[in-house]
Amino acid sequence: MQAQGISRRRMLAGAGGVGTAVALGAFGVQATATAADGGPEKFPLPDKSELKVLVTGDAGTGEPEQYAVAAAARKLCEERGVDLAIGLGDNIYENGPEEDTDDEFTTKFEEPNKGIDVPWLMVLGNHDTSGIIPGSGGRPSRGDHEVAYHRHSARWYMPDRYYSVAVPERAPVAEFFGIDTTPLSSYVLQTDPEYQWDGPFARKQREWLASSLAASRARWKFVFAHHPLRNNGTHGNAGAYEGIECGDYLSGKHVKKLYEEVVCGKAEFLLGGHDHTLQILDTGADYRGTQQIVCGAAAKSKGKAAEPENKAFWEAYDTLGFMMLSIDADRVVTDAYTVAPETAAYEHAYRHTRTTRLAG
Repeated sequence: MQAQGISRRRMLAGAGGVGTAVALGAFGVQATATAADGGPEKFPLPDKSELKVLVTGDAGTGEPEQYAVAAAARKLCEERGVDLAIGLGDNIYENGPEEDTDDEFTTKFEEPNKGIDVPWLMVLGNHDTSGIIPGSGGRPSRGDHEVAYHRHSARWYMPDRYYSVAVPERAPVAEFFGIDTTPLSSYVLQTDPEYQWDGPFARKQREWLASSLAASRARWKFVFAHHPLRNNGTHGNAGAYEGIECGDYLSGKHVKKLYEEVVCGKAEFLLGGHDHTLQILDTGADYRGTQQIVCGAAAKSKGKAAEPENKAFWEAYDTLGFMMLSIDADRVVTDAYTVAPETAAYEHAYRHTRTTRLAG
């Protein structure tokens, strides 16, 4: 999401929902196997304690690179098996869908991912919620179309703008908390009071996330969103995105505050995209054990920050790719794969194993 030459954040700096648990609908109604009356039957959430989870981000261009990465991921899933997939935002470039039946859902999600027939846990990115300026994140209401698309798709899973999924439901080995960080870090000021940094949406989401993390019985907790907290790519760390530390939106300082006050020390993993890179950062000793993973190279690639600040186990820049999480009660294994766009061939690049859980 980096503009060519001067970044969009630097250019603009001078110019100045109720969360849903897996068992509940938006109003506490028991979830069903169908997306809606007359809608397609949803691919079922897994009911097992050993999971394989595909992770991709910033995928929705509809270009050959997206199709190549999806083809490589599909081949790996056929070989290794897969139970869930996670999409880390920027699902529909450049400005998000015009309506919940927009044909871009077909060309930029359904067709590329055909054959990866599991629930795809999706969150919104800045390109999903834009208006006149592509990628600005300045029209959050457009994200409602992607929430509504949940009713129309077997694989697309976004019952609300923020929600949780515990697997298996009765004694979860993992719980995934999807949140919407785009109103907190747009490239323009938010004019809709609902989505301002201190508005009703931000307050409700924060309260929901804090209480949901505290109540979770899962052995492993994963918070996933579009914007990362820590990042060695060109966007930089939250609170100083693009090197900008002023303003309530451009800097991402409210994303940083949300993560540091609500997520750090409460979830073992924080998954983000936004930067078109692959990064497995350290296990977060300075962040109370919360480990950052960045996986935003499913259709585009982008280089490394001039002065990266974060310790990393492994990083890859200027390459396409995706990741796979293998989760059981004792460990989470993160495998990173790079992809050659010309051949859609994947290559295993790195494996990281985590066995340490947070207390509580």
